[in-house]
Amino acid sequence: MNPFRAFVRAALALAATAATLGCLSVPGTVETSDGRYLMGTVLEITLYASDAPTGRAALEKAFARVRELDQRMTRFDAGSEVRRLEQNAGRPPLRVDPDLAQVLLRAREAHRLTRGTFDVTVGPLVDLWVRAARRDRVPTPAELSLARARVGARDLWVGADSRAGLARAGMSIDLGGIAKGYALDAVARELRAAGIRNALANFGRSSLLALGSPPEGGPWRVWLPGSGATPGRVLLLRDQALSVSGSLEQAALIGGRRYGHIIDPRDGQPIQAPLRAAVIAPEATLAEVLSTALPILGPKDGGPLLASLPEVDGELIAADGPVFATPGWHTQREPAPLPSESGIESRP
Repeated sequence: MNPFRAFVRAALALAATAATLGCLSVPGTVETSDGRYLMGTVLEITLYASDAPTGRAALEKAFARVRELDQRMTRFDAGSEVRRLEQNAGRPPLRVDPDLAQVLLRAREAHRLTRGTFDVTVGPLVDLWVRAARRDRVPTPAELSLARARVGARDLWVGADSRAGLARAGMSIDLGGIAKGYALDAVARELRAAGIRNALANFGRSSLLALGSPPEGGPWRVWLPGSGATPGRVLLLRDQALSVSGSLEQAALIGGRRYGHIIDPRDGQPIQAPLRAAVIAPEATLAEVLSTALPILGPKDGGPLLASLPEVDGELIAADGPVFATPGWHTQREPAPLPSESGIESRP
C-alpha cells in the first residue's frame, strides 16, 4: 500500500474516544453507546445520562434525526430533497425542506469564506471524475469544460422562505463536505434537548463531536494517529468538533496516476498532492467545511484563513511532515504523544 495512503487511512480512523477508565463508577452516571449505518458510513455515539432509559431514548432520537437528514440530503435516492432540487435546475426556485435550505445557506457562506474552494455545486465535476475512474481515462478538455460550465455557487439561489434553485440546467449538488458536520451539530442539539450534557459522537471516523466532558471531568482525550514523519498525538476537546480530510484518502487510479476525491471547483482538477488536513472548531459544520477546503487552499491561503477565525485551529500535513499549523493547534493537544496507540482506551 502507498505509505501516505496508509498514513491518511490511519489518521481517519479517529479511534475516538478517550480515556474514560473508571467513568462508570461516578455516582449517578450511566454510559450508553450504540452505532448506526447512516450517510454511507457509521455514526457512533457514546453518552452519559442519569439512567439507562434516559440515555437509550436520547440515542434513538439522535439517530432518528440523522436518518431524517440522510433521507433528505442524499444524492442516491431519486425521491430525496437534493434530487428534487437538481431535477428542477434551470427553472424557478421551489420550496425545499428547511434543513436543506439551511445547509445550502451555510454552503454559500462557506464558499465566500474559503475563496471559492468549497462549492457544493461541484456535483458535475465529481460525476465526471467518477466516470473517468470507471473508464480508466482522464476527462478530455471538452468534457472538463462542459462540467465546469455547470458549476458555480453564484448560481445557487437560497431564500429566507426555504426556497432554493439552481440557475442552469445540468447543475447538481454534492453535500459530501458539509452534511456529516451539519448532522453532528443536529445531534448536539437533540442531546442537549434531552438533558444530555456529556457525549462523544464519531461519524465515519473522519468527523467527531465532543460534547461537554467525560464524567470524571476535564476534556475529552482523543487519539489522532500518525505515521512516518508525523507522530500520533492526543487531542483535548471540550464542546468542540474535529474533522479530518485526506486528499488521497479515496484516491482513484486513472492511467497509472492517483487522483484524489477532493476536487478544486475553480479548475475542475482533483488534488494530487498527498495532504491531510485536521481542523478543530466550535461546531462540526464549520470544521468539516474547513478540513475539506484546506488541502485546496494550501498553506499560503489556508493558514491566514484559520488564523482569522475565532476558536478555530488546525494543521496541514504532507507525506514528509507538517506543512503548517495554527499557533493554537499545539494547545489543543497533550504536550507529548503517547508511545503507542495502546496507551489510550478505544471504546466502541
